[in-house]
Amino acid sequence: MLNVAVVGATGYTGVELVRLLLRHPQVKIAALTSRQYANEHYAQIFPSMAGHLDIVCTEFDAEELVKRKVDIVFTAVPHKTAMEVVPSLLEHNIRVVDLSADYRLRDVAVYEQWYQPHTSPDLAKDAVYGLPELYRSKIGAAKLVANPGCYPTSIAVALAPLLHEGLIKADGLILDSKSGATGAGRSAKTSGLFCEVNEGFKAYAIASHRHTPEIEQTLSDLSGAAVKVNFTPHLLPLNRGILSTCYALMKAGVTRAQVDAAFETYYASEPFVRLCHGGNLPNTAYVQGSNFVDLGWVVDARTERVIVVSAIDNLVKGAAGQAIQNMNIMYGLDESAGLAVVPLFP
Repeated sequence: MLNVAVVGATGYTGVELVRLLLRHPQVKIAALTSRQYANEHYAQIFPSMAGHLDIVCTEFDAEELVKRKVDIVFTAVPHKTAMEVVPSLLEHNIRVVDLSADYRLRDVAVYEQWYQPHTSPDLAKDAVYGLPELYRSKIGAAKLVANPGCYPTSIAVALAPLLHEGLIKADGLILDSKSGATGAGRSAKTSGLFCEVNEGFKAYAIASHRHTPEIEQTLSDLSGAAVKVNFTPHLLPLNRGILSTCYALMKAGVTRAQVDAAFETYYASEPFVRLCHGGNLPNTAYVQGSNFVDLGWVVDARTERVIVVSAIDNLVKGAAGQAIQNMNIMYGLDESAGLAVVPLFP
């Protein structure tokens, strides 16, 4: 039985981690931390937990987590905050899956260009990027796993087979993504108010979103050469979900059969990647609450493009679910443990 703690347990990602961890047959939740809700019962903060969890939130204290014999910690906190807690956990030989952006970028200079000064650059270089479909072999032995961002997850899984097989050009990639409002976090802000989001649809952070270098890092790994992309995120009037549409130019002579075979072969053994067939395309409604990535694609011979569509739940495969998937790999557990959830529909 693994003793698990969630640091930052009262954000949307934190409560999703708790919901899924409660399903896990080999996990005991040993501690939940929260600055804002320290000393409050978790079920008082989230009545959905009533009858499922009797635990009081505490302030973060690495020594206390050692006393509670915690094996692994999920740090579900914003960037910069993670850098304040992760080093002390690793010093106490506690393994970490970090859900912030602080350890996702191997090049610290790039991180500092898009975020802020890095206070533990040595850890950033050693962290393993936790996208199982691409880096599973490295995740198992990792002490620190950098859980991917939600947009980068939806895009990397969509394009991996085509880049891996060399079927598309690595330049000229256009990435168009739409996310539900939970992607902005649980903190109160004007842009997240009901009347600001409901019945609206807008683009934001065009050519400047902080997930851009993370996307480029992963796609560069796949292509073997530096990749630059046009990435445009949008805000949907939904609670959950990301739909990404990726436009890529095919290399000369590539056929629909080759594209189909690339997806079928690359994801033949992946437990959480579902390929859409029969003319169907992904829909966020059909992955809600689950760790699945649904993929569909169209080969447009007229424009010589492959258009790949992916759908994920941003709080599950885009955050908490993928983090638990990484934990399972780190401890040699069934990768689906705690994650065998049928999507919520309707």
